[in-house]
Amino acid sequence: MRPGNGPDSELTVSGMDSRHDTRRVDVLIVGAGLPGLALAVALKQALGTSFDVMAVDPALTPEGRARRRRDPRALAIVAAARRLLETIGVWERFAENAQPILDMVVTDSRLTDTVRPVFLTFAGDVEPGEPFAHMVENRDLLAALNAQAEAAGVVLRADSVAGFEPGPFWATASLASGLRMAARVVVAADGAHSRLRELAGIDVVAWTYPQSAIVTTVAHERDHGGRAIEHFLPAGPFAILPLTGRRSSIVWTEDAAEAVRIAALPEAEFHAELERRFGLELGDISVVGPRQAYPLRFSLARRFVGERLALVGDAAHVIHPIAGQGLNMGLRDVAALAETIAEAARLGLDPGGREALARYQRWRRFDTATMGAVTDGLNRLFSNRSAALKLVRDFGLGVVDRLPALKALFIREAAGLVGEVPRLLRGEPL
Repeated sequence: MRPGNGPDSELTVSGMDSRHDTRRVDVLIVGAGLPGLALAVALKQALGTSFDVMAVDPALTPEGRARRRRDPRALAIVAAARRLLETIGVWERFAENAQPILDMVVTDSRLTDTVRPVFLTFAGDVEPGEPFAHMVENRDLLAALNAQAEAAGVVLRADSVAGFEPGPFWATASLASGLRMAARVVVAADGAHSRLRELAGIDVVAWTYPQSAIVTTVAHERDHGGRAIEHFLPAGPFAILPLTGRRSSIVWTEDAAEAVRIAALPEAEFHAELERRFGLELGDISVVGPRQAYPLRFSLARRFVGERLALVGDAAHVIHPIAGQGLNMGLRDVAALAETIAEAARLGLDPGGREALARYQRWRRFDTATMGAVTDGLNRLFSNRSAALKLVRDFGLGVVDRLPALKALFIREAAGLVGEVPRLLRGEPL
């Protein structure tokens, strides 16, 4: 549905830089991070050049883009999310820098234990020759999405939202630059502290964990063989995630105050703390990336939609990183919302109407709340010093390890291939 055909088509369009103009688009995406850009590309490819999509983000300035190129984080992209990225033509832009996870082992021990027994192992394929996940570096994926968005004709603007007014046919967003945007659908993809969600009056259920995650990149003497390792320690999980070359990404959960202390240690002392947890299985190690501590929190929006508004990614939900599902959940949002909007537009229906957005909320909120509860429960079960709970969880891990069918189901669930799977996550174009 093209802007200008609705009842309030008297809205005018003038030059983008005037402080008093209103510009109309079909979809306005506030936030040009990974979910926002993926949604923009998916919609442009599905609905063509006549369907106008704009993404605004203050990080799109030259300085903001430079900061993004220094991002030390890496991401686990599960099979369903990889299929989405392949379908919208993004994966091929950085596939050579993606490291498949070929298997995974889980241990549960204390920091002082000399031996870390393996309680659970997973093979890495969801289908023959298709790994259940790949590790990619955040900056590589973001650069690929940005390039694909520009190639698809998405309008990218360095700006931020200052006001939001929904209406019966259009929603109007006032930007910090003074430009007013009228859109059939406005999408909040502006992160955990979403300004747009706040302006729309959508509350969240949220709490802060007494933990932070130290993130860095490590080089090691021996090859990792594509193996991911999750050491469950009393303070929280210590994850070793394989990257290309003889490198691994570290996601190291600690008590919040301890994480700040460790991250600020001199190089030699930090190395000693890291080696105690990393071990010597891969030989000598060295830190080859910046280290940073990220506070951990839980957040779930009470609604994923409002009048002419949809929430995706961290604006809708933030969960504990214990299962590595944060971004993958955001890309499930993207696939569901893109399919909902595209189907409505092709049928000549209002893509921002209540029925379309209600379908998106039904599709995503229950699944998200369930995953949030699971990750919260896992963190509480494993991140403690209770000997009794350790016996219970180690028995449970051992039972699961001896049931191949159950492990296969867990792998498919983690890979995003269980339930009502949107077309993009099945590798099918919209």
